[in-house]
Amino acid sequence: MLSVEDDLEVVGEAANGAVAVDQARSLRPDVVLMDVQMPVMDGIEATRAIAAEDLAKVLILTTFDNDDYLFDGLRAGASGFLLKNADPDQLVDAVRAVGLGHALLAPEVTRRVIAQMAAAEGPAPTGPAAGGRHTAALATLTEREREVLVLVGRGLSNAEIARELFVGEATVKTHVSSCLAKLHLRDRVQAVVLAYESGLIQPGE
Repeated sequence: MLSVEDDLEVVGEAANGAVAVDQARSLRPDVVLMDVQMPVMDGIEATRAIAAEDLAKVLILTTFDNDDYLFDGLRAGASGFLLKNADPDQLVDAVRAVGLGHALLAPEVTRRVIAQMAAAEGPAPTGPAAGGRHTAALATLTEREREVLVLVGRGLSNAEIARELFVGEATVKTHVSSCLAKLHLRDRVQAVVLAYESGLIQPGE
């Protein structure tokens, strides 16, 4: 399915997670399409290893619409999460999007990530205690950048944020890029996690 696309090249395949990590080291692909359930090393651990060494962006593909897989995969460093019953066009578009540096995290997925974090860790802190280990980094953001980060954390797209703040979409894109750079985040997925962990947003918001 992927190899017939003019702009995509399949450079390797792996039967288990350990081989996937080895191939990522040697082939340095732009994107790894990762299965969750594999022998030797599962997809979550393989994703964690690949993300830790910054070998490639990882798009997790699974048959299981399972919050645990979703949560663990994104925390491991995945840039996206897609079910195997997705349409072929969705899969191809997802690979392209992740390859271009976009996080594949729809608003409904964002809400589930936050809900799962709340269940696992209890309510996020509020008030002066909010921020924790992120406090120093968050202090580098402008007031507008913090607003944008909150809206990213709630799962809004750049276009939706632009409408919410009555600014141009290009301006939002600049603010998002600045937030990611100042906070040393790879993509919007990590921004969602940080926004929750720091107490900027609460489950259900």
